[in-house]
Amino acid sequence: TNIGSILASVNPYKPIPGLYGVDAIDLYRQHRLGELPPHIFATANECYCCLWKRHDSQCVLISGESGAGKTESTKLLLKFLSAMSQTSLGAPASEKSTRVEEAILES
Repeated sequence: TNIGSILASVNPYKPIPGLYGVDAIDLYRQHRLGELPPHIFATANECYCCLWKRHDSQCVLISGESGAGKTESTKLLLKFLSAMSQTSLGAPASEKSTRVEEAILES
C-alpha cells in the first residue's frame, strides 16, 4: 500500500510472474504515483521524474528486518531506473538490459 510517497510492501518469498517484468516497467513509467496500484516501480518512477523534470535530488530509503526483501527491492528500483535511462537515450525496449544495468545490479 502507499502512504503518500511511502510504499509499504511485504516479501511474498516467491516469484510472482509478470509483477516485475518489462511490461510492468512500461506500464508504470507512463503513470504518476497513485494512478495505478502501489508498486515499487511507481515509487521509482516518481524519483526519476523528480530527478530529471524538477532537477530535485532524490533519496530512497529501503528498510526492514532480515528477509524482508530489501536487497531485492533495491535491485528492482535500480532495474527500473536503468530501463528509464535507456529509454530516454532512445534505446529500443529490447535493449533495456545493458552492461551498465548488469554491473550496477551485480554490485
